Amino acid sequence: MIRHSGRKEAVMKAKGLLEEHPVYLDTETTGTGPGAEIIEIALVDQDGSVLFESLVNPKGRIEPDAMRLHGITSQMVQSAPSWQVIWPQVEAILSTRLVGVYNSEFDIRLMRQSHQKYWMSWQDSNKRFFCIMKLYAEFYGDWDPRHGSYRWYSLDNAGQKCGIMLPNSHRAREDALLARALLHYIADYQVN
Repeated sequence: MIRHSGRKEAVMKAKGLLEEHPVYLDTETTGTGPGAEIIEIALVDQDGSVLFESLVNPKGRIEPDAMRLHGITSQMVQSAPSWQVIWPQVEAILSTRLVGVYNSEFDIRLMRQSHQKYWMSWQDSNKRFFCIMKLYAEFYGDWDPRHGSYRWYSLDNAGQKCGIMLPNSHRAREDALLARALLHYIADYQVN
């Protein structure tokens, strides 16, 4: 059941978030479970320029299902820096900006898990992050009475529904750019 009652509020939230000049983050991972870790990360600035992008050499193996999804192989990450090496550069960007992520809970969990692999302490910084997936769900308004919330859509599906012509390649830079475009689409939507 589509409810458009939350659309106006979602548009206003998106406009407010854009006024904060956020950066956009996306990751690709070895899998989705509790032992998974990040193997690619990208941070895109408000204007779409890439602030940081890197493959990451994981401690564990890349699960076959994950490899089929994003196409990142063990050979591709073999000479990449470790999470421990790239984190200071990523943290320097994240510490000064609001960060938009499509499905932020997943990416935050995977950053925390990647920290754990290197015995690095994770500073719970969820307040710097906002979830574009949940904002899109509110904007689209597909109410799920069984769960008592709006339905969540994949980034690819959301982009298609909005007519955004950026592919969801399941690579970090392209997905961060698509998340950025989706937030702009919501903010620019004309509510009657």
